[in-house]
Amino acid sequence: GELGIVIGKQCKDVPEAETAGHKGGHGNAGLHKHHWTRTVLLDERHFGRPGFHNPTTKVTKKWVNVGDVDDLFVKYGKVEEGKNVLDLISLGYDKLLGAGKVFNKYSIAINSFAKNAKAKVEGAGGEVLAR
Repeated sequence: GELGIVIGKQCKDVPEAETAGHKGGHGNAGLHKHHWTRTVLLDERHFGRPGFHNPTTKVTKKWVNVGDVDDLFVKYGKVEEGKNVLDLISLGYDKLLGAGKVFNKYSIAINSFAKNAKAKVEGAGGEVLAR
């Protein structure tokens, strides 16, 4: 007979013993189920290979907005040589962001800052000291 592909039915010219169902599936099918012995003997490191990088690792950074600087100065600020000094690095902050308004002159020490945060602090007569 003529070989052909029949969708949904078994082709009569292909013996049943040669189909994937009698072999336990195509390729790596069943390595964690019915072909577990083959996995353990031939490729024992197939599951849980080293070198996997978790893309959901969380980086914890601490930020503060310029609108919160007044409250932070009341708790942690110092007056040195007539300047209102606020060391955000020693408080554990990584970056100064620009949301809010600054009402007083401050000399703020921080590692990184947003451009508009620096502009707002300098607009109020203060300065941002990058370390």
